[in-house]
Amino acid sequence: MLAARSEVQVDTSEVRVTEWRLAPGSATGHHTHGMDYVIVPVTAGEMTIVAPNGERSRAQLAAGKSYFRKAGVEHDVLNETSTEIVFLEIELKP
Repeated sequence: MLAARSEVQVDTSEVRVTEWRLAPGSATGHHTHGMDYVIVPVTAGEMTIVAPNGERSRAQLAAGKSYFRKAGVEHDVLNETSTEIVFLEIELKP
């Protein structure tokens, strides 16, 4: 898989905002979220989520429809579709 591209847009003592771009066939790589975070999809699409045990699930994204997750989430995020997926990740620093 190709590596997803990320660009930190804001990084303060309170928050970090990262734009993620997943081209078709790319992935973020396995990671654990160290902070609570909000995802704001820029594009609609479908991500494949791979849990540490290898279990796969699909997540539907709607542009502008945000969601929140607590710190500790561990996964890899893949784009197995034919279109680019773009979202903002807003990490809330303790």
